[in-house]
Amino acid sequence: MSDRNLLLFTRSWRLFAYGALAVVLVLYLTELGFTTSQIGLLLTLTLLGDTVVSLLLTTHADRVGRRRILILGAVLMSLAGLVFALTSNFVVLVLTGTLGVISPSGNEVGPFLPIEQAALSQVVPPASRTSVFAWYTLAGALATAVGSLTGGSLSEAFHNYRIVLLLYAAVGLLLAICFTQLSPRAEVSRVERGASWLGIGASKAIVLRLAGLFALDAFAGGFVVQSFAAYWFYLRFGVSPATLGAIFFGANVLAGISALLAARLAARFGLVRTMVFTHLPSNVLLILVPLMPTLSLAVAVLFLRFSISQMDVPTRQSYVMAVVGPEERSAAAGVTGVARTTGAAIAPVFAGLLFARPALISMPFFIAGALKIVYDLLLYRGFVKVRPAEETAS
Repeated sequence: MSDRNLLLFTRSWRLFAYGALAVVLVLYLTELGFTTSQIGLLLTLTLLGDTVVSLLLTTHADRVGRRRILILGAVLMSLAGLVFALTSNFVVLVLTGTLGVISPSGNEVGPFLPIEQAALSQVVPPASRTSVFAWYTLAGALATAVGSLTGGSLSEAFHNYRIVLLLYAAVGLLLAICFTQLSPRAEVSRVERGASWLGIGASKAIVLRLAGLFALDAFAGGFVVQSFAAYWFYLRFGVSPATLGAIFFGANVLAGISALLAARLAARFGLVRTMVFTHLPSNVLLILVPLMPTLSLAVAVLFLRFSISQMDVPTRQSYVMAVVGPEERSAAAGVTGVARTTGAAIAPVFAGLLFARPALISMPFFIAGALKIVYDLLLYRGFVKVRPAEETAS
């Protein structure tokens, strides 16, 4: 199997596990007896711990070896799933979530995404990078969708949420085995190493600016992580776990398919314009979701939102890889990724407090949508004229 196909394969299985877990995680923790405020704190500490671990791993990946770090991340994922399935001790769960790899959102956490992005950029030509990232996003979205469906169905069929945690742990083990097959082509050559601050040299200023904006976007998204969004549907409409799985299956399928269109739009209009002008309307739709009076209308608006909301993902990833040097890619993706994780980690504490008050359970949607609109405007203003080499050459 080629490195490209191997990384698409590992991405798919990982997001399958993340999607399965996200649908049931808050329900599982609620069943254990934790309050929504405790759950929000746990998810925040989990994401903050992941931030520190990911930063340490990704900024050293090009020196230590990308394959080694990916294997280590997979082991941490497997162990975290196993411990979450076997204990209800809050302190142990916090420590495990902090040091391990647990995804409460259904989105990427851990060192995987930055390193895989860097490796893919290494093994495909620049002209194909955005298209490959679109397929990479599609693979993840479809896998998340299937995982959401599987997680909801399994937990309902077995009347036990722990089965999903054990599945999560098994997938982590599978990933560790798969990463051993990654070839030396995916590694950066030794002569290219030697960048300074956190593995970044000449691109430090642009990476930090992007990191700040991505943190704002992720902080906004942290109010409506998939676990809390699923919980909102449960509180508002009494939706069962199996139905929740079906809802987020459909949403993630739409998100994945839209990624392919994003690559075509970027080829015509540029990466930054595509990022902003597909993301803005999706945030208006996010604000509209809790205003819908019925389940069918709320799901319809959610689906419409997901059909355009993720078009910025492959374009954003491709943009970061395009504006830094090859020897900086793992670190740049790691720093911007950690910025996103940090932003996302802070929000669940506030979301948990809002969910603890029945009258405020819809506020996270309004806050998230408004902040994301601010992010889009700032991104366009700051980077529309900073164009990658392949765009200026065309």
